[in-house]
Amino acid sequence: METIELGDVSVTRVWEYFGPVEMTPDVFFPDTSRQVWRDNASWLQPHFHDAATDGVNSALQTWLVRSEGRTILVDTGVGNHKERPYAQVWSRRETDFLDNLARAGVAPEDVDLVVNTHLHIDHVGWNTRLRDREWVPTFPNATYVMPKADFDFWNPANNRPTVLGRGNQNVFEDSVAPVHRAGQTLLWEGSHRIDGNLLLEPAPGHTPGSCVLTLTSGTDRALFVGDLMHSPVQILEPDVNSCFCEDPREARATRRRLLGWAADNDALVLPAHFPGNGALEVTRDADRFAIKEWAAFR
Repeated sequence: METIELGDVSVTRVWEYFGPVEMTPDVFFPDTSRQVWRDNASWLQPHFHDAATDGVNSALQTWLVRSEGRTILVDTGVGNHKERPYAQVWSRRETDFLDNLARAGVAPEDVDLVVNTHLHIDHVGWNTRLRDREWVPTFPNATYVMPKADFDFWNPANNRPTVLGRGNQNVFEDSVAPVHRAGQTLLWEGSHRIDGNLLLEPAPGHTPGSCVLTLTSGTDRALFVGDLMHSPVQILEPDVNSCFCEDPREARATRRRLLGWAADNDALVLPAHFPGNGALEVTRDADRFAIKEWAAFR
């Protein structure tokens, strides 16, 4: 089942990619304990860790949210035909993402809102597509909701130093600037309420503008957390960051705060990159966290 109902809101997972990201746990998560990967191998493998190659597996997926009559996409993956010289795994891809979206009953023209939780290479790619050798908005009727802090941080005109080095090269130019020029962006600060069910709030650390989308409908709660976590190992060891976090201390504090909120409120946590069941509930014992139950996605 790829769709679940949360109160009056439906959430559907739309796949773009599942597989290796050409990094071992030690590289992807520099502070990780090898012991936790060994102790939890029975369920980390094969979805999250490939024992044969010692590689980390990841998913690229968009959360399709239907709320109050609107069609909303949360994060847009890598996209097709994008030139990524310093991230070859994502360069010049040819995926059937739009066909997968169509199978979920959505054409590009049907999308009302696109939420980018942050502006990394693997969260904005399908913001645009190539048409007549120009990058144009993939979703012509949508408002693209972006955190202003990330818009400013990744704008090449501002020349901000980043832990990615050149890893995000071309991303702003081909996946962010075209929708901004088209007048389709909404750059928000502080917080931004989408509707009665959905609220965007800052979750900085991974990037300056990283955010979470909180869903509250009836008795159900959910958090779309973007890259707060790339692996469920970070639930068991919440102080472990990925190598892509701009502010490691702030990322740890944000992760602990949001995991605590999710545990205290029985909220479903929906990261951007978890394969397998894709989303989960967590429980806590003081400052330690554990997986309570996986979602019904397959």
